[in-house]
Amino acid sequence: MSNAPTLPAVSREWHLLSRPVGWPEPGDFALVEAEIRQPGEGQVLVRNVYVSVDPYMRGRMSAAKSYVAPFELNKPMQGGAVGEVVVSHAEGIEPGDHILHFFGWREYAVVDARNAVKVDPEAAPLSAYLGVLGMTGLTAYAGLLRTAAFKEGDSVFVSGAAGAVGSQVGQIARLKGASRVVGSAGSDEKVKLLVEEYGFDAAFNYRNGPVGKQLRAAAPDGIDVYFDNVGGEHLEAAIGSLNRGGRIAVCGMISVYNDTEPAPGPKNLARLIQTRGRIEGFLVNDHHDLQPQFVEEVGAWVRSGALKYRETVVEGIENNLEAFLGVLRGENIGKMVVRL
Repeated sequence: MSNAPTLPAVSREWHLLSRPVGWPEPGDFALVEAEIRQPGEGQVLVRNVYVSVDPYMRGRMSAAKSYVAPFELNKPMQGGAVGEVVVSHAEGIEPGDHILHFFGWREYAVVDARNAVKVDPEAAPLSAYLGVLGMTGLTAYAGLLRTAAFKEGDSVFVSGAAGAVGSQVGQIARLKGASRVVGSAGSDEKVKLLVEEYGFDAAFNYRNGPVGKQLRAAAPDGIDVYFDNVGGEHLEAAIGSLNRGGRIAVCGMISVYNDTEPAPGPKNLARLIQTRGRIEGFLVNDHHDLQPQFVEEVGAWVRSGALKYRETVVEGIENNLEAFLGVLRGENIGKMVVRL
């Protein structure tokens, strides 16, 4: 328990003013000042140190029903954040502790202690709890090992492979004994990173030609697993290269998030009949039972250097929106976070 320390009077926070049509525009958002309130019983006041921006947030800006509620207009947006507790009225959490929570897009937040997870800045950098050891990492782990039912010897293709999730999927597949790991990315710099730093067997720049043709060249014996972060042309190409009994785990489809008309589906779905292939979507929220196993296994890989990760760090709450738009444009290498 703690008496309140000296705090600024206001906290800056991002509000959604209107629902974007197509690409989000700066006028759809506002950075506003709000009075910092004291926590009640069972709550803590946290000063955010890092906040996360992620592709799925684009879906929450629309009013359409989805797996998570839309952002409310004229109220602060939400997202993963890690910060330092400055006032606590919750048992087991003290000022100076660091917690992971879901009230990002703002400088200060009042958080119910039951919705906070204490993290250790000595065990890993704070930003890692938003990426490689956080929801991003668990998404990669669960999607590859459970949804795609990866097994040793599988040939794996990952789209968006230089992003936070994709880069981890490819490395986990390699560490688990994949026969071949192939990735796609949107620049020659990212392609080089995939092969030279993350250990992919092959990678290609999808902007350099048809995805199907480049995938066949990179994986001439076909693929057993496709981890989809992109959708569109990538999904069609993966179906075209799928081996018998192949599995496709659909994590995201960033290529269509800003479309104003429904995107056409793959033209070759009938090929799933001949390959006995399977496509399955998944959400990380359905796989929290894997969290202890994930932290133990991936944490050991990170500490030993066997699994590498990159972050793109943007400075300042005032640049939170531009960081988010950068993710949609594919400007990040690894996890995009904002340091406040």
